[in-house]
Amino acid sequence: MLSPPPLSGRDRRTLLFTGIAATLVVVAISATATAGTTGTEFSALYTLLTGWMSGSLGRVVAVIFIIIGVIAGAARQSIMGFVLGIAAGVGMFLAPAIVDGVVTATLPVL
Repeated sequence: MLSPPPLSGRDRRTLLFTGIAATLVVVAISATATAGTTGTEFSALYTLLTGWMSGSLGRVVAVIFIIIGVIAGAARQSIMGFVLGIAAGVGMFLAPAIVDGVVTATLPVL
């Protein structure tokens, strides 16, 4: 098994400096880790799109995905087309809730 070559003094200093700089950046940014709590420029568009996806249009598109999946599954004589249609429909219908949960999560300031 090959072992990596030993680090020179200059490489060690560079590695140490990079580690310290990365640590300082993480500490500085952690105080402002409140994702999704600022900026209202696109809130109207986001509300419109999530309304479409969670409302009647989203349900219609989800049903269309399922129907296309059934047709594709019957054409290929495989259940995978149906499974992919169900997954696409459910994924599209639940996407706004997933995005809200991920984007609006906040971290406590220590």
